[in-house]
Amino acid sequence: MQPLNVGVLGVGHLGQHHARLYASLPDTRLVGIYDTDRQRAALIADRHGTRSFDDPESLIATVEAVSVAAPTTTHHRLAKLCLEQGRHVLVEKPIAVTVAEAQELVDLARARGCVLQVGHSERFNPVFLAVQSRIRRPGFIEAHRLGPFSERGTDVDVVLDLMIHDLDLVLSFIASPIEEIRAAGVAVLSPHVDIANARLEFADGCVANLTASRVSPTRLRRCRVFQREGYVSIDFQTRQAVIASRTQPQGGRPALELEQVRGSDEEPLRLQLQAFARAVVKQEPPVVSGEAGTAALAVAHRVRDAIAAYWRRLEAAPAPPSDR
Repeated sequence: MQPLNVGVLGVGHLGQHHARLYASLPDTRLVGIYDTDRQRAALIADRHGTRSFDDPESLIATVEAVSVAAPTTTHHRLAKLCLEQGRHVLVEKPIAVTVAEAQELVDLARARGCVLQVGHSERFNPVFLAVQSRIRRPGFIEAHRLGPFSERGTDVDVVLDLMIHDLDLVLSFIASPIEEIRAAGVAVLSPHVDIANARLEFADGCVANLTASRVSPTRLRRCRVFQREGYVSIDFQTRQAVIASRTQPQGGRPALELEQVRGSDEEPLRLQLQAFARAVVKQEPPVVSGEAGTAALAVAHRVRDAIAAYWRRLEAAPAPPSDR
């Protein structure tokens, strides 16, 4: 079987790793890359023995599939260019800035018969792959995704930058519709919200409490899923998990039996790119479809709307009495 000819649009912090992995995978051939920073593009191309292109259109014309790893604000434009030419697309999260943009990409991919995969990489984290079958019917979910401030990703707020990972995971656990969202958020170091908390209440009774911050002194990537007679605790950063199951010896008191799970050392992005190439070659639905990426984006916008409503309430509240 011939390797799949692929290209990468955007070789910044994340795109450089798409290029590295495509160049190393046996089932893909890195034909070329494009970046608005010509000097960086030439550097990455030279590193992996490939070619840098002067414009995205020229690269798209020479490949079968493309990774779009440019800034979020360019996702729609670049992915649309690819899909219009019948190219399969892996677009980094979030799929686009607006739900209308995302839906246009989904519709275009369907019309052209193209695979459209969204880069929600935690779905490929080995520890998540090891425990996802043990998550059955959650009643309460709590997630924390925290990290130090970085200029990277600040073209959007923390909901689209970080929380959207956990929104996608939660939606993969629960088929029930969301009935209510309450949220709060604050801009600290960027023009956009840098720390946010959201409470999602689902029609089946499940509640998810999510916190995302890019102004934390330490990194944390954890999710705990509580369900009847046990829970699953996942640390995406250390790739370790605990599965707690209720036991009750005959005549004894109920207790929790703990099972330690360790994910493999495989790189989530490598698994993600392999899954994308496999979906293209076999013409099968991707693990994280354009529809799934759009659903996560739609909930992210509901969270953002709830944050805006929170600030309207704060600003309308009476000022506290001043000390005299």
